[in-house]
Amino acid sequence: MPENLDYAEPIEPTPAVAAANRKAAEESRIADEKDGRDFADASRFMISPPDVPVIMSRKNPEQVVWDFTAYDFLEPDLRSEMPTVNGSLHRQGELTAIAGLFQVTSCREYRVYQVRGYDLSNMTIVESDEGLVVIDPLACYETAQAALRLFRDKTELSKELRPVKGVVYTHCHVDHFGGARGLFHELGDPLEPGVPVVAPEGFLEHAVSENIYAGPAMARRAQYMYAAQLDKGPTGQVGAGLGLTISTGEVTLVPPTVYIGGPEHPAVPEKDWQSAYVIPWRQGLYQYKLAGVQMLFQLTPGTEAPAEMNIYLPDARTLCIAENATHTMHNILSLRGAQVRDAHAWSKYLTEAIQTFGKETDVLFASHHWPMWAEADSGEKVSNARILEFLNKQRDMYGYLNDQSLRLINAGRTGIEIAEELKTLPSGLNDHWYNQGYYGSMSHNLKAVYQRYMGWYDANPAHLWELPPVQAGAGYVAAMGGAEAVIGAARTAYETDTPDGFRWAAELLNHVVFGAAAEGSPITEASLTEAKQLQAKVFTQLGYGAENGTWRNAYLTGAQEVVNGPQPLITSQSSADLIRSTTLDQYFSALARSVDGPTAAEQHRIPIVLDWVLTDTGEKCTTTLRNGVLVFVPGGDRLVDVPDATITLTRQTLNELAMVPGFQRNFDEAVQDGTITLAGERAKESADAVFGTLTLPNPKFPIVTP
Repeated sequence: MPENLDYAEPIEPTPAVAAANRKAAEESRIADEKDGRDFADASRFMISPPDVPVIMSRKNPEQVVWDFTAYDFLEPDLRSEMPTVNGSLHRQGELTAIAGLFQVTSCREYRVYQVRGYDLSNMTIVESDEGLVVIDPLACYETAQAALRLFRDKTELSKELRPVKGVVYTHCHVDHFGGARGLFHELGDPLEPGVPVVAPEGFLEHAVSENIYAGPAMARRAQYMYAAQLDKGPTGQVGAGLGLTISTGEVTLVPPTVYIGGPEHPAVPEKDWQSAYVIPWRQGLYQYKLAGVQMLFQLTPGTEAPAEMNIYLPDARTLCIAENATHTMHNILSLRGAQVRDAHAWSKYLTEAIQTFGKETDVLFASHHWPMWAEADSGEKVSNARILEFLNKQRDMYGYLNDQSLRLINAGRTGIEIAEELKTLPSGLNDHWYNQGYYGSMSHNLKAVYQRYMGWYDANPAHLWELPPVQAGAGYVAAMGGAEAVIGAARTAYETDTPDGFRWAAELLNHVVFGAAAEGSPITEASLTEAKQLQAKVFTQLGYGAENGTWRNAYLTGAQEVVNGPQPLITSQSSADLIRSTTLDQYFSALARSVDGPTAAEQHRIPIVLDWVLTDTGEKCTTTLRNGVLVFVPGGDRLVDVPDATITLTRQTLNELAMVPGFQRNFDEAVQDGTITLAGERAKESADAVFGTLTLPNPKFPIVTP
């Protein structure tokens, strides 16, 4: 919590917030007494809890990248004793904190295990007599390494007995591939020759673009979404709904060698379908065999990720639903920022999964949370009705979000109005824990659907050309009679002890905080401090009352930063592996995003042409700085007779230029040591002119302050 406030810490919940949280705790306790299957499933077939208290960084031995003990306070018996935590969110945290090695299922050909609670995501290990197939190796090197070590130690299956024979990425988000290289730490990190790495078509393009193009901004916003830097505890971070938080270790990537849906791995035609696949043939299914493990794939592009796939294990009658169905409402638009997802496609592909795999699925697991199993019904007959109900209800939820948003869009509602009108799902959906908004929410998902179809503009001309926050804040404060009047109104709203009162107070105080930065602002330092301190209290109450884990994280991080300013970024999404995995187009597109366009256009009115020659790959390209834009042409620009400079280097050297901040400095050093050669009368001057326009991102830009 903020350290510089003038009132006692920690901030106490208001009476209404405390009462609402205790009520949610009591309701969840009663519900679990009636049906405790979530907790039973989350603990089922546990082989071992974590055997270490923390996981340390491999590059900085003093840095903790994952702490198992930090969430010890998340105990069911303590749920009702924490008025600062929504009882329903506390319950979700308890479930996601159940960590260790678990056996999921087995068949004659192989055994399926999961390591859960070692990161935001799960790592699944399929063990056959030939070796291991790892599905989704967590978010960072260190957690994946520790998860694999736990498996080997507790099963006594060494690298020699069960080497890693294959890796599968279900989709292109970093928490599902970032630990890949940690699987091979026993070999000094290199991938064993011939080990297939399987991913859906489009994986690498989207993994690289998401983490490099807007990576710095997403990493900064992820601090608010996951709050890895906040203290864990009743007044701090209690989880993120989808898992506890994101690990803070080294992000790696082993590029795929097998693309499901790519030219070399098309869908299986009906004539080649085998009875061993268990399910009936349909168009658009793919197969691949790894270490004796037969896998069937359903591509689900545009759902939870732009490149994603479900995996069916026919010999075990087991379905990996990737991240398309989890024990929470997911995000249509992530709070950290991303492309808006397609709720209609999400619903459609779940329908397809139900129709394709539903009858033949006895075990269901995902890349987050805990599995579900077929179980005996009242007649002692084993039934997968609960699995089918789960998949159907998740499908219906995403369909409802999409369709009802469109209905109200066509009735003239804006995104904000839709979110206020549809505050809850209908009872048939809302009655299930797995449809609660612990990660996504009704509010921001409905706005996201509006954004997908209609964009940012709501057609009201008053919103077409709005003033920026600092200028608008100054105007609002002046119009309302000055900072003291606005703060007084905010305090009155805060004292109503209602969610809407807190929301109104936050909006009022935001104008003071930003308006104080306007040139010539009459807002005094004392008034600004008072506004920030009250805003911290407002954000804290909104965080305490939130059922959604990412909302709580955002509010409590905002409460800290509105007083103390932006905090250092403790996790880095930059990765040497990601840079090495870029195509030349992606590499120079990323470079182009850092060009100071206005300055470049003013200073360099004549285009500057650089030819690039990569000696080790044989690739060539041209970049031209013109009109403030760095234009990339693969293979070389046919309309250019003589470039201003020809730059000859290896791809490895090109990668190294971007691995440490300071491209121009890195370039100059490489020229001096001879790893880069230049040709052209004004080659060095031209290169310096282009690289001198490059800027560095700000990894700790302010969010709740100007």
